[in-house]
Amino acid sequence: MVLIPAGIYQVGTDDVIIETDNEGPKRMVELKSFYLDKYEVSNREFSRFVAATNYKTEAETFGESFVFQMFLNSTFRETLKNYRAVAALWWYSVNGTDWMHPHGPDSNISDLMDHPVVHVSWRDALTYCAWRDARLPTEAEWEGACRGGLYDTIYPWGNKLFPDKKYMANIWQGTFPNYNSAKDGYIGTNPVMSFPPNGFGLYNMVGNVWEWTEDPWPNTKSEEKVKKGGSFLCHISYCYRYRCSARTKNTLDSSAVNLGFRCAKSLD
Repeated sequence: MVLIPAGIYQVGTDDVIIETDNEGPKRMVELKSFYLDKYEVSNREFSRFVAATNYKTEAETFGESFVFQMFLNSTFRETLKNYRAVAALWWYSVNGTDWMHPHGPDSNISDLMDHPVVHVSWRDALTYCAWRDARLPTEAEWEGACRGGLYDTIYPWGNKLFPDKKYMANIWQGTFPNYNSAKDGYIGTNPVMSFPPNGFGLYNMVGNVWEWTEDPWPNTKSEEKVKKGGSFLCHISYCYRYRCSARTKNTLDSSAVNLGFRCAKSLD
């Protein structure tokens, strides 16, 4: 874990991109010192937790989770065409999908042990963190840590997406949702230690996988939690949320191939 020092941190922005996500206004909040995982929780780390506790994730209990279309062949997609998310037809609910089988029942994580664990619900993430005597970060903690000590920056490293023409995060390259050129090196997730860290030494604070936070999404009928950071499926044309101030939500039992987490820990 990395120690995030106490101080005044920026949350939100006045340069709002997605108004319905309530990204603004910018405000300054005081945070106590806390620890935050240097990396997103990996399959290797989650495997140790499951081996020690025999924990069963909610996706395993439900028997299904959401997979993005590019991980499924055309025959499988045709079979499952009636099991797509209504608002986003590139998402398929696939039986036998879970953290050990991230791209469907015939997939496995043997070559993905250093990649972030996915298909974990908010409750799954909370349980794992508690096993480590930790917790999920608040949204303010997450966002304060995301900027790495900077202010009024869009990304963890500054305001240019490709400084010196360098790829800094794993996001969608190409035309969403049908073509990913993988110019940043990855079609799906990347190992948790990939790409340069921010000023606090934190890796992949944007892109790669969405990360759960502790905070509820206000003013909703169902209980939903804030997630931050965007994912490898984010593209400016559809989901320009690979920004520190960006935010969205999911229900407590939601899981998908691009949703993971990292843990935080209080000093006291």
